Amino acid sequence: MDLKKLAGQAGQFLTRAVQYTEEKLGSAEKTELDGHFESLSLQAESARSWTEKLVTGAESVLIPNPGNRVEDMLFEKIEKRRPNRLSNLEYLGLDMVQAGNDFGPGTAYGSALLKVGGAEQRLGLVEREYVSNGFTGFIQPMRKFLDTEMKTIAREKRLLETKRLDLDACKSRLRKARSQEGQSAQKDAVDPKVLVAQAEADLRKAQADYDRQAEITKLLLEGVRSSQAAHLRHLNELVEAQVQYYDQSYKIMTELQKEMASVPFNPSAAGAFDNSVPVFQINDEEIDLSSPTSH
Repeated sequence: MDLKKLAGQAGQFLTRAVQYTEEKLGSAEKTELDGHFESLSLQAESARSWTEKLVTGAESVLIPNPGNRVEDMLFEKIEKRRPNRLSNLEYLGLDMVQAGNDFGPGTAYGSALLKVGGAEQRLGLVEREYVSNGFTGFIQPMRKFLDTEMKTIAREKRLLETKRLDLDACKSRLRKARSQEGQSAQKDAVDPKVLVAQAEADLRKAQADYDRQAEITKLLLEGVRSSQAAHLRHLNELVEAQVQYYDQSYKIMTELQKEMASVPFNPSAAGAFDNSVPVFQINDEEIDLSSPTSH
């Protein structure tokens, strides 16, 4: 471990803490960023906030179940992929098909269940494809924007603030050194002119570091607006996924509607309800509910 380097870092941290505290107390000056930089910073923050809301909203639409969204997030972090689960429509269709086979494909109800069950399963497949396309076309690239560009900007802005604290601390030291320059040097004390020269050198370096970091951060902020062109493409992909989903779903349901219209409704064959009044048997005695005397 480099103790000298560690001590230097601790000294820098303390200097920044003192500068920050004095600024909050109003006893130290603070270098302000220009208006254009502040405007770019506000625009970037607005882009980050709205993008997060759009991603969250799209996830809620594509996967309404919060539990499934949490499961997907864990799978993506651990397995680097999303789980492949059946949709609710597919589960419903599977139950309908099994019920139709149990009731008998030869019955009207059983035949209808098989038709509807098959359509529900096809709808489920279309829905899964829609969810997948929505994620790959919109949510994933928008997340990438948040995880790369926006996090990089946040990191560079924090670094810029650090450079700004160093710069203002150097300005403060230079003012103190100049205030002592006119005083006579005490015995064994450092010549005030030497202190001023060192403070000026430190200030020049701090100013150069700050200016360089401000320029880097400004370029990143200016790039946020240009990213909207890519976001527009991602939005178009989401719309295309929705158009394809609703178009295929409409075709499946229209076809099912025609098939259901051709299913003959035969109450006796389907085991449906008839117009007869039910008769209950209690203690070997049949009770006709239609008879007034039976009450």
